[in-house]
Amino acid sequence: MTTYDIIPDIHGQAELLTSLLRRLGYSDRRGAWRHPDRDRSAIFLGDFIDRGPDQAATIDIVRRMTGEGTAQAVMGNHELNALLYHATDPATGRPLRAHGRTQTAQHARFLSEFPLGMARTRDVLSWMARLPLWLETPEFRAVHACWHAASIALIRREIFRDCLDEETLLAIARKGDPLREAVETLLKGPEIRLPPGVQLVDNAGHTRSDSRVAWWTRRMTRWHEVVASWPDDQPLPPGPVKEEIRERLLAVTYPSDAIPVFFGHYWLIGTPRLQADNILCLDYSAGKGGPLVSYRLDRDSGPVTPLALERLTICDPPG
Repeated sequence: MTTYDIIPDIHGQAELLTSLLRRLGYSDRRGAWRHPDRDRSAIFLGDFIDRGPDQAATIDIVRRMTGEGTAQAVMGNHELNALLYHATDPATGRPLRAHGRTQTAQHARFLSEFPLGMARTRDVLSWMARLPLWLETPEFRAVHACWHAASIALIRREIFRDCLDEETLLAIARKGDPLREAVETLLKGPEIRLPPGVQLVDNAGHTRSDSRVAWWTRRMTRWHEVVASWPDDQPLPPGPVKEEIRERLLAVTYPSDAIPVFFGHYWLIGTPRLQADNILCLDYSAGKGGPLVSYRLDRDSGPVTPLALERLTICDPPG
């Protein structure tokens, strides 16, 4: 029986990751963390970097596991941001992601271990550039933020190589480029402009006029159903969402009869729950003191839906 342990955003929390791997039965031997059952391996949902104290150690664990075949991994938006931050436009010499105060603060932990221009930094970025943007099997799907069939179809048409090369990064950095919009939908999720007068203070303390969309919600009639990860102490408009907005949002919802999809990205808090029988977000804010939550999927033991909460392993941070 083939078993996968699906693990979300780590954000440099190497100690928490190794604690989770041990609880799942993995050990570090013969060059990588591996399970004694040769048919059991991990799937990482991206966002290995930034925020936490152990950038290199986290990358080393994931990289060795993927290299030895004891794990697969997809790219997260923080890996994409890093690729853009460290790349320049050959026509202008400017970085593809601005080096402003906000962007540099978000990336500071990584930069402290992997400075700009260093050989080891280039090596890690080369590995990141080869990470797939999604995984799909006959039984399940995995993506960092949002599974969106139309965006995946566009990316398949536009990206012919097995990595994000310079030409592709230039397109992703270009505002309004369809490829940029498609990649950002998968790695950052869809966003919506908030009603006039409504603003969000995000988890980094920045005031925003837009919000992430809870694309897994199938109602989308009121604002509290539409927005994702909204702080309890910040009010939302009580009225309904305009019909034209609702119709646009429903275009990114995930079908109830589709195979299961697993994702991270959304900084959930509280008791883990299913978003639907075939939809599960595993990110419970390990990057800022929350637990690292994994899901055990047995691929050959019959139907994998409905998903079941008893298959979760919740590893709390030390202390």
